[in-house]
Amino acid sequence: MNRRIILRFYFIFVLNEKEMKRRKIDKTRDLFAGRYMVWFFAGGESRDDKFNVFTGSFIRFMKQILGEDFELVKGIYFSIPMLNVAWAMNNSQFPISDPKKNWITEAAMQQMIHDSFFPDTRLVIVSSSSGSVVAAQVACYIAERNRDWLILQKPFDLALGATMISKESEIYKDLIEYQEKGIIGKIIYDDLQDEGDSSNGIGDTSRHQAWANAFGLMFPYFSRKFSSPSFLNTHPLKGHLHRRRSKTVQKALDFVEVILVKHNLAGDHYQEKAKLLIAEESLKLRPENMPEGKST
Repeated sequence: MNRRIILRFYFIFVLNEKEMKRRKIDKTRDLFAGRYMVWFFAGGESRDDKFNVFTGSFIRFMKQILGEDFELVKGIYFSIPMLNVAWAMNNSQFPISDPKKNWITEAAMQQMIHDSFFPDTRLVIVSSSSGSVVAAQVACYIAERNRDWLILQKPFDLALGATMISKESEIYKDLIEYQEKGIIGKIIYDDLQDEGDSSNGIGDTSRHQAWANAFGLMFPYFSRKFSSPSFLNTHPLKGHLHRRRSKTVQKALDFVEVILVKHNLAGDHYQEKAKLLIAEESLKLRPENMPEGKST
């Protein structure tokens, strides 16, 4: 008799424990239902902990606004910046045929879609420069795996900033196709390109043309398509526009304004926080408030 009572209480205890855990998980899901998660793919000059002025400022601003709802994609960079750019040049025309076997796309995928990821989270992918190529490749990877809505329950958004991806490329056309099917929500392209930046879209439609463009960018004196200054010129005032802008805080504020305010990719709450931060940081960039010798 005592043994039956003990077993009965034991089973009641076990069942209660399971029910409590289930309710706890459900409660957690309710708390995070509809939340946003923004992932950033930085440019080729970056490391996991080393950035240019734009990238460092953008990460800092987004963290201030979004907190834990913003992360930098790490572990996808070569130790030599030129190798990051070369990878982007070679992969800016077509989606990678087997992204699971590519260490860069798979490393990014594992960070973004992990075991504790909530399927009802609104995923937002933002990127800049050569990092936009990795972002586009990962976006195709996620979209293809999510055709049956088994990974995400909502469309995800993609922002390609200062990108070398051409709108004529197959990878961009595939992204538009995923958007038309409702798998991808917004694709921001034009609003994040600097007018006059000759490096925009240099990935073209083939690797051959991409490298021809790269040569022309670096050595404009030998090119009919590109003009000075050379992309290799990093002077803060006389250098190439792409390189000049990477040295400014203003570019980071422009990105925040386009992504979180104009296109409202992370909801109204973060939109209002972004407006306040932009107003506050813009005041600091006024000439009369700048320390001597500093540039925006």
